[in-house]
Amino acid sequence: MKKILWIILLIFLLLISLVYISVSGNEKEFETANIKEFKDLEQVDFSKHDSVVVAASSLYEANILKDIIQGENYRAAWSAPVKVPVVFLDTLFGGMKIVKEGGGSQTHSLRLEGQDGVLFSLRSVNKDPASHVPEFARSLGLENIVIDAISASHPYGAILSASLSEAAGVLHTHPWLVFIPKQDFLGEKYNEKYGNRLFLLEYETEGEKNWTKVNKVVEILDTKHLQEWKQQYGAALSIDESALVRARLFDLLIGDWDRHAKQWGWVVQKKANRFKAYPLAGDRDNAFFNIDGVIPEIISNKNIEPMVRPFEKEIDYLPGLVYPTDVYFLRYTPEEIFIEEAQKLQELMSDKAIDSAFKVWPDNIYALDGEEIKTKIKSRRKNLVQTAKEFHRIISEKELLSEPLKGSEDIELSPQLLQCFECGQPRSEN
Repeated sequence: MKKILWIILLIFLLLISLVYISVSGNEKEFETANIKEFKDLEQVDFSKHDSVVVAASSLYEANILKDIIQGENYRAAWSAPVKVPVVFLDTLFGGMKIVKEGGGSQTHSLRLEGQDGVLFSLRSVNKDPASHVPEFARSLGLENIVIDAISASHPYGAILSASLSEAAGVLHTHPWLVFIPKQDFLGEKYNEKYGNRLFLLEYETEGEKNWTKVNKVVEILDTKHLQEWKQQYGAALSIDESALVRARLFDLLIGDWDRHAKQWGWVVQKKANRFKAYPLAGDRDNAFFNIDGVIPEIISNKNIEPMVRPFEKEIDYLPGLVYPTDVYFLRYTPEEIFIEEAQKLQELMSDKAIDSAFKVWPDNIYALDGEEIKTKIKSRRKNLVQTAKEFHRIISEKELLSEPLKGSEDIELSPQLLQCFECGQPRSEN
């Protein structure tokens, strides 16, 4: 018995040693894009270049041990060179103006406004995870585990998601990969943080000007303001439940597990005296989330972190993929709508449509990850109807909300509207 305990102890110590070796050797927590053709970016006149060849980041390059312990993930894609257009914001679409700085705790972003009043967002491809590193991890020298986890997100996943969204008939923000050099337009306030970096330029998920194909749009709202409109207009405002169900099933199809309320916009259409809101998905940072390796697989276990689901051939552990927004908007949506939208998605996302969607990726990025992601999407599509039924069952068995949706904490809602979108209102025909 004592011998067995010693063997277990030795195995444990060996694993700890391997973990520390795998996380060592890289003291950086954040890095901007790499342009290898220029040694000193400060001396480059980017106005003479219409494009550059750039790698998103070399921060996640690893050896075999790190691949085993922390996962292979999408490391190769992060360090692969891609050709990207150079963009000057003072001339883009006739000239932009900066509205405000935004973004979450990891993404650096600027909100921009075009000459016609349409709002855009400039979102960094590189993430800054410093605020997500727990103090205990720093004290133990394990902060690289958190930092390195970004390599599980595909740097160009949002572009592919948009292309697939187009095939699926799901509204999206049309992200465009651009290189933003340091420029007078950014000034001292923004140049250091936003200059010489790789970004996704996309439409905002809110704004007074309509840029979508939906007609008779009065405004594009975030979820918080949609709730305020609901409080004002009551039964005259409804959401398109079928469109939301399709969008959420599409999320499951592409493995986008991070879909809280602040990541949705609502395109509000007015006909006669009624309003219909269509869901607009934003922030596709976690689509195709490819997490493997000893440590990530332990952390992403459904009993430890049920919401972080790896992108595999089967849709895994649906209870972890149901968000408060699903309960809030879809708690009373009939199962038939889930089934119908799953069947429509299966038809729209044909092999031909999926294959065509991948053409938005550069050849070298497709060569790295294209076939694997494509195979997984097609595999997940097969059981989508059964997945939709189970998704509906889980949502319908959830208790109504007792706390505000994320981003709505600072508004006062009636007790009924706090619980669900249609609570206290007669259900409108979808």
